[in-house]
Amino acid sequence: MDEDVTESAGAPPEPDENSGIGSGNRSESDAAAEDRDVTAPSDGGPRRGVEHQALLTAVASAMAAAVAAATPAGGPAGTPPIPAALPAPLKPRKRHWLRWVAIGTSAAVLAVAGTGWWFYQRLDSNITTDTSTAAELQTYEKERPKPVVLDAENILLVGSDSRAGKGNSKYGRDDGGSQRSDTTILLHLPADRKSATAVSFPRDLMVEIPSCKRSDGSRSRAQSAQFNWAFEFGGAACTIRTVEKLTGIRVDHHMVVDFQGFKDMVDAVDGVQVCLKESVDDKDSKLKLSAGKHTLDGEQALGYVRARHSLGDGSDTQRMDRQQRFLGALFKKVQSNGVLLNPTQLYPVLYAATKAITTDPGLGSLSDLYDLTRSMRSVPTDKVQFLTVPRQPYTQDPNRDELVQPAADTLFEQLREDTAVTVVPKPAEDDGNGDGSGDGSGDENTGGKSDGKAADSAAGKTREDAVFQGTNAAAGVCE
Repeated sequence: MDEDVTESAGAPPEPDENSGIGSGNRSESDAAAEDRDVTAPSDGGPRRGVEHQALLTAVASAMAAAVAAATPAGGPAGTPPIPAALPAPLKPRKRHWLRWVAIGTSAAVLAVAGTGWWFYQRLDSNITTDTSTAAELQTYEKERPKPVVLDAENILLVGSDSRAGKGNSKYGRDDGGSQRSDTTILLHLPADRKSATAVSFPRDLMVEIPSCKRSDGSRSRAQSAQFNWAFEFGGAACTIRTVEKLTGIRVDHHMVVDFQGFKDMVDAVDGVQVCLKESVDDKDSKLKLSAGKHTLDGEQALGYVRARHSLGDGSDTQRMDRQQRFLGALFKKVQSNGVLLNPTQLYPVLYAATKAITTDPGLGSLSDLYDLTRSMRSVPTDKVQFLTVPRQPYTQDPNRDELVQPAADTLFEQLREDTAVTVVPKPAEDDGNGDGSGDGSGDENTGGKSDGKAADSAAGKTREDAVFQGTNAAAGVCE
């Protein structure tokens, strides 16, 4: 091949054994014709092969120039240089501006993603997972109730009266870490997630507590005792087994919240408003308030829900009613747009909530808790219902409680089979406020007689027409 052709067109490509080009399969006439086209001059003018290769070179150079113009300095190795003879790229300032916008946008996206991941990790690490309870319950899996309805969930919420933790010693002596359940609520979430029913169990309710494993490895004996002893005997596992034995309802998850966690939750939403008909000065619960409306901070709220002897008639029955109303008001405030749509308020709420709870492995991550709360976000506040198990004074000790039958079994059957539970407001005359305002200073169950009258409103009725007295989150505390 001619020397000047080789210099213009470069080295010929390597033969490809899989193609018909350069494979040695051409006829001699074809090869001769190609040699004439590339190497033989025509009429003394430029050779056509040279023209063809020169044109390809010019096109390749132009394409390389376009790529180089759009490639930042220090781009990928091997980028062809821009020939000096070609004109400069059009509107370089605009192209530089677009480049910086792209870089800035990418940096912003990465920063937001990194910040979001940091927040997620921090909230997720706050959650304390109780694996020992799960292991203990697995031991008794064969005797536990089986789930009846797919996608319905039952979550046991336990408020621990442990004095451990900063600021809690003033509520009493921490005797080696022992604790009882100050409040126990079974939260039922139906499969359709159109409502939620929270059922309180009195601390003094007489129940059958099974033999439970203690924290030191020993075992308690099976016995009839007041309900809150189960938590002292064997923690959450013993409480769950006691509830399941009493109700026949499978407990799917549990959460334990101590004093400090409750206070942090209330402070995170900037307090909850309550109304008091009379002034309160309770030394045991550290609560001192005048009559009227008050927005309680965490410390005051804890005293408000724990007070027994200075509000109403001093019964545990009225105290549970006050707790239910307060939790309803707290739920209502958290669900309000002022919290959920305000990042400066939402993050402290999430931080306090994740920091406050100890939960089973099934709810032991932020994504698990998010899925749970997301399934409840469309539940109307008036469909978040609170009630207490039908009970009356214990026949052998009026200072203890026992279930009212068949009302209690009717309620448990409705929850177990995921049928609607009808909860109606308490009559104004039984509310303890005189004006029906429901300010939390009273309850329909005063002592024992009205317990048998009001609490067993479902007694003697069929499941379909059973009605229970209680409240809902829409009512709040001051409505």
